[in-house]
Amino acid sequence: MKKNDRLETWLDDWDDRSHSPWPREYRAFFARFNQGDYYEAHDVLEHLWLRCTDSNRSFFQALIQFAGAFVHFKKHALHPDHPTHSRRIPPGCRLLDLTAKRLHCFPSPHMGIAPSEVIAMCELWKNRAQPGLSPLIEFPPPRLSEPQHH
Repeated sequence: MKKNDRLETWLDDWDDRSHSPWPREYRAFFARFNQGDYYEAHDVLEHLWLRCTDSNRSFFQALIQFAGAFVHFKKHALHPDHPTHSRRIPPGCRLLDLTAKRLHCFPSPHMGIAPSEVIAMCELWKNRAQPGLSPLIEFPPPRLSEPQHH
């Protein structure tokens, strides 16, 4: 089964069928991220990003990069002595910088969240990341506020 087919199957099973105005991939991103499933959060939002043709494409890309930073931090935390994973802190920090830079042009609120809060989280987690030490070892995992209906 191809990746997109697996994602569609998972989304069909997961979708809470809420009366949310937000796409299910967007809602699923927050659910997976807040469960610490950063790679899966990245993938599920990428599924939407690839089809997006409006101004939200850059917004989704920022959130994908945010999740990607935590993929790096988590892999480092799980395998700190691995030849590749031991070098994942700097790339994770670069993704946090890219996230913040991309989100600066979006107003708060945007799509039910405050981009300014995610930007602040980028700075916080970048400061927490130390050379050779994943911030996910020292601190509780991050949580994103779920998108609100307006």
